[in-house]
Amino acid sequence: MKAGLNFTAAIVAALLVFLGMSIFTVDQRQHAIVFQLGEVREVIAEPGLYFKWPMIQNVRYFDKRILTLDSSEPERFITSEKKNVLVDSFVKWKIVDPRLYYVSVAGDEARAKTRLSQTVNAGLREEFGKRTVHDVVSGERDKIMEQMRQKADLDARKIGVQIVDVRVKRVDLPTEVSESVYRRMEAERKRVANELRSEGSAEAEKIRADADKQREVIVAEAYREAQKMKGEGDAKAAATYAEAFNQNPEFYSFYRSLEAYRASFKNKSDVIVVEPNSDFFKYMKSVGRNSEKTGK
Repeated sequence: MKAGLNFTAAIVAALLVFLGMSIFTVDQRQHAIVFQLGEVREVIAEPGLYFKWPMIQNVRYFDKRILTLDSSEPERFITSEKKNVLVDSFVKWKIVDPRLYYVSVAGDEARAKTRLSQTVNAGLREEFGKRTVHDVVSGERDKIMEQMRQKADLDARKIGVQIVDVRVKRVDLPTEVSESVYRRMEAERKRVANELRSEGSAEAEKIRADADKQREVIVAEAYREAQKMKGEGDAKAAATYAEAFNQNPEFYSFYRSLEAYRASFKNKSDVIVVEPNSDFFKYMKSVGRNSEKTGK
């Protein structure tokens, strides 16, 4: 009885082991190739649960997702102007024919990347050799990438791979070329700056000259107007004096004499030397004679 149970358990265990070795799953992100004695027996692209013969068949999985081939260092290419440029690019690719992929590169992703890298680099070298630096930097960059993708895809199909995209991330000039370019750019910017400064100085001088001219014109007009007003004032004052003099010449002379006395003897220390019979003392003398006549 006990021996029968042991035998049954052994049979069940063997069946479980056999079943475990026979069943395999395929993820939705994978391709699966079933090999039988080293030869490709079946290619499975749909996800699910599958069976194989243990010990006779084995399964290898390949990624179905889009993979990236990114260059570790920028590649040096020569443009149509015989100028070196450093190009940093990457490639998006995926396996579309697992059987051909396995036959071509033995399913080795490193070998596939090497093949794709050589193809892309050769195509980029050819495309860059047809164009100038300006074209590869901005003018025809999108066109280069699309043409490169098409050419690379034609070659990649031979190993069961599809090129989804080829992108040029950056195009730089080598250090020795960059320095000379920067020096030329600096010299050009300095030249433009000097021209602008010269134009600004000339314009400033023109503005200052125009302002000085306007100032001289304004000052001259103001002086002319002032002299005119002063002449009119002097004429009016002379007319007023003449009118006053004509009304009472004697009083006017007396008033002017008083003004002269006041101005001459403004301070006690003022001294004036004149002849006694000078007209300056005319009214002083008359005042004295008048006082003698009146007894005062």
